[in-house]
Amino acid sequence: MRLSSKGRYAVMAMADLARHSVDAKVRAVALADIAARQDLSLAYLEQLFTRLRREGLVVSHRGPGGGYRLARPPEQLAVSEIVMAVDEPLEAVRCTSKSTGCMPGGERCLTHDLWEALGDQIHGFLASVSLDDVIQGRLRPPRAA
Repeated sequence: MRLSSKGRYAVMAMADLARHSVDAKVRAVALADIAARQDLSLAYLEQLFTRLRREGLVVSHRGPGGGYRLARPPEQLAVSEIVMAVDEPLEAVRCTSKSTGCMPGGERCLTHDLWEALGDQIHGFLASVSLDDVIQGRLRPPRAA
C-alpha cells in the first residue's frame, strides 16, 4: 500500500474544512487557516487542493473571504476518494504491472495474493468511511470497561 503523507494530509485538511465550514454554501475556508490549525505547510496544502479541486471534491472561491468549500456534503465524500485524488492507487503489492509479477521472468511472488487482498481490504474500508464519519468520531473503538 502506498498511503503517503499526501493522502494522510489531504484527509486531515478535508476533515478540517468540513468541520470549519459554518455554511458550506456561503462561507469558504482559507487554506492558511487549515494549515495553521493542522500544522501543515501552506505550500503543500495548495498543491493538494489543486488536485482535490481538479477531481471535483472541493470548490475554490477567489477574493476577500475566499478559500475552499466541499463540493458535496461530508457524508457523501468517501475517504478513499480523497486519498485517490492526491495519491497513487492503494496497492500493497510491489508489482508495477497487473499483467506480470515482480519476480524474474514476470512470475508472482509467493505472497502476492496476500498483499493484493490486503490492499483490497484497505481500499474497501476507506471507501466505506465518509468524511462525516471522521469528523463525527464514529471510528473510535469502544472504551474498555
